[in-house]
Amino acid sequence: MESNNITSGQLKPRRVLRRTIGGFVYGLFLLSVCVGIVGLLALLYEVLTTGLPWLNWQFITDYPSRHPEEAGLFSALMGTVWLMAMTAIFTVPVGVGAAIYLEEYAPRNLFTRIIEINVANLAGVPSIVYGLLGLALFVTWFELGRSILAGSMTLSLLVLPIVILASREAIRAVPDSYRQAAYAMGADQWQVIKGVVLPSALPGILTGTILAMSRAIGEAAPVIAISALVYLTFIPSHPMERFTVLPIQIYNWVARPQDEFRGLAAAGIIVLLVILLSMNAIAVFLRNKYQIRSEE
Repeated sequence: MESNNITSGQLKPRRVLRRTIGGFVYGLFLLSVCVGIVGLLALLYEVLTTGLPWLNWQFITDYPSRHPEEAGLFSALMGTVWLMAMTAIFTVPVGVGAAIYLEEYAPRNLFTRIIEINVANLAGVPSIVYGLLGLALFVTWFELGRSILAGSMTLSLLVLPIVILASREAIRAVPDSYRQAAYAMGADQWQVIKGVVLPSALPGILTGTILAMSRAIGEAAPVIAISALVYLTFIPSHPMERFTVLPIQIYNWVARPQDEFRGLAAAGIIVLLVILLSMNAIAVFLRNKYQIRSEE
């Protein structure tokens, strides 16, 4: 009994110290979260108050102009739609296919490990490096010019590692018992992947696609390297035409000395946020739908 009392007496100050440290760390982390949220709210408030007076249907449907009251972002909006659609076409099949190969087919050897390390490292490469690579490879060497095709291929290189890593994690999370049950019923490897693995991994794959497209739509550095800072007064009609996108148009307006163009830039940011949130909402809806179906 005496020994137990001594032990309890010795532990009590430590327990109080642990609670004090735990409360301090909790408060520190909560403060960090609040700083980020307050900064985001302040930024959104500034953008909304500055941009909403300039946001109207004429702003959406007009082309860029050097006169603020006549300026719009229709060409940049359509260029963004073109670029995101073609980037998704190039990125998703290649990224998911690479993930399937690495997880389901590739042998575990030195060559595979080198590929995995390189994919992980490429996810952290600065975006301007991909822009310079796309300028040298697609614009100059492949002679695609400063076209939508060259820009979408460049952005595909940028976000492809994200899709591969997220898809691999989703495929890896599928329980191995699902595969074994399918093999026991006589299915071959591709039938197991198509009928069991991919439906179960689809919510995670869509999550990776959301993250990849969200990064691609807001990137300005690689697109500037491909498209340059241009004013376009036409809508691209095919992938080999020149283009501009919302980040470049916003950058152009911010760089101008007149205060009116800052209002236009804020309105462009609002449009970009609406497009981004709409894309994410659609992808989240599809992810939840397939997740519920796979659980059934």
